[in-house]
Amino acid sequence: MITRLPVAAESGQVTLLLAPNRALSREQMRRLTWELCVAALLVAGLAAWGGDIFAPMFALVEIPVLALALWAVWRGGDRRERITLDTDNLRIEQVPPAGRAASTFPAAWTRVQVLEPGDGHRHVVLTAHGHAQEVGACLGDDERMQLSQWLKTLLSGRSGWR
Repeated sequence: MITRLPVAAESGQVTLLLAPNRALSREQMRRLTWELCVAALLVAGLAAWGGDIFAPMFALVEIPVLALALWAVWRGGDRRERITLDTDNLRIEQVPPAGRAASTFPAAWTRVQVLEPGDGHRHVVLTAHGHAQEVGACLGDDERMQLSQWLKTLLSGRSGWR
């Protein structure tokens, strides 16, 4: 999901916020986790009633692992990228910071490339002065193409030959 924040009129700053699409709210995710755990207990109970005495023990291991896996996936959806373009620089930062410092590229020399490395997906890469960084990895292919078009449009008026 690409959110274009309002332009700061006095500075000409444009901000794009990139985030993965979420299908479930926090409450819906909790409910899904609860329902899956109840279903696992029900199946383990039916299996135990049918003679499989190990099914309840397996369910006691499975349920916390399932809950932790769903929680990790949910937390992974909190990651966002913020691309800020002002008159001189293009800044890319992770929100919340993922241990990697924000990258800054000079807007006049930044180029947008769309690469197809053979994995069936297109990747949007920003390059300037020998440095490159992929942006929008959390987006789908159509959204990446939209992002590349927006970035090309935003950067097109910024030439290094002023």
